[in-house]
Amino acid sequence: MQGAARVLKVEYQSQLLAHATLEPQNFTADFKDGKCRVIGSTQFQQGAQGNVAKALGIKPEDVDVQTTFLGGGFGRRLEVDFIVQAAQISKAVGRPVKLVWTREDDTTHDFYRPMALHRMAGALDADGKPVALTFQLTSQSVTQRAFGLPKDTLDPFMAEASVVGYGIPNMTQDLVIHDTGLRAGYWRSVSHALNAFASESFIDEMAAAAGKDPYAFRLALLDQQPRFANVLKQAAQNAGWGTPLPSGHFRGIALMEGYDTYMAQVAEISMDADNQIKVHRVVVVADLGRMVNPDTVEAQLQSSVAFGLSAALAGEITLEKGRVQQTNFGDYPVVRMNEMPKIDVTLVASTEKPSGIGEPATALIGPALANAVFAATGKRVRKMPLTPENIKAA
Repeated sequence: MQGAARVLKVEYQSQLLAHATLEPQNFTADFKDGKCRVIGSTQFQQGAQGNVAKALGIKPEDVDVQTTFLGGGFGRRLEVDFIVQAAQISKAVGRPVKLVWTREDDTTHDFYRPMALHRMAGALDADGKPVALTFQLTSQSVTQRAFGLPKDTLDPFMAEASVVGYGIPNMTQDLVIHDTGLRAGYWRSVSHALNAFASESFIDEMAAAAGKDPYAFRLALLDQQPRFANVLKQAAQNAGWGTPLPSGHFRGIALMEGYDTYMAQVAEISMDADNQIKVHRVVVVADLGRMVNPDTVEAQLQSSVAFGLSAALAGEITLEKGRVQQTNFGDYPVVRMNEMPKIDVTLVASTEKPSGIGEPATALIGPALANAVFAATGKRVRKMPLTPENIKAA
């Protein structure tokens, strides 16, 4: 850093988020004769069985968990608070109970995606080539809260997507666990969304400081990463990178690896006079190794983009005097049908091992949008969500 021609130092902030599943938390329980049957949607059957048994004072083998389809999980149904609650009520009243939380209870008593602060620093040589990068994340550890990791133990999930495999010779990654006192939970893409927003926005900043095209800047750093380079090239080509756009339209590009899936996205947006973003098109290219059902993969990518758009454009949980202020979709909005962009998906034919696809696209849409906002306005928005207020303040 000390010998570099130029050094950039900036901070990024990511917000608290609720899961906002379309089906509020619910479960059915029937406690009778020292045994309990629980029926509902859960992502963690063993946890449901063990926690119900502990709460009721019975053996785990006396808890029968019957799993139904779920109306959205996204990590919220890894938690078992509502399951235990239903079982306790059934035991107390001596009859079967169907428990359904209100939307308001659900929104105000979630296990929220943690907020995060990123401190980024990067160094460029006289030719605009990056020679150093430091990445520091400060956030809660969901794994520590959920599974009781010792406080001096690294949470490996916090490092997800912290730095893409760019050929920068000197890089450091620093993770700082800070407990805010809030119930933090796994949220679709976990730390990928936090880290990709900071790292891929900052790579764009370095490209701008070097006076180089964001796509060309990235590609030049990927000569040892063929899978990264391939998805980046295809996404740029499919999006028409470098070709004229309709008047008032702008593009942003972003790249990451998540759950062994290599992915690039290009977002095409426009903005009105009030800094309101309209997303017209999202180009996704994914290399996830072998696929069993490409149609399901495409559906996952589409839903991941929708979920990520909701968070990037408007989602935010705030507190006042210890209380969550948002209660329903009126003040915690999700993307509506008329707001959905066209999503172009390309799946790379590959013989590599299968990998995860249900989450990476959620994380990548945020930095792709933020980079498009910079192209449109010249403003680097370093605070999520990309609301008119945060854009104006940038």
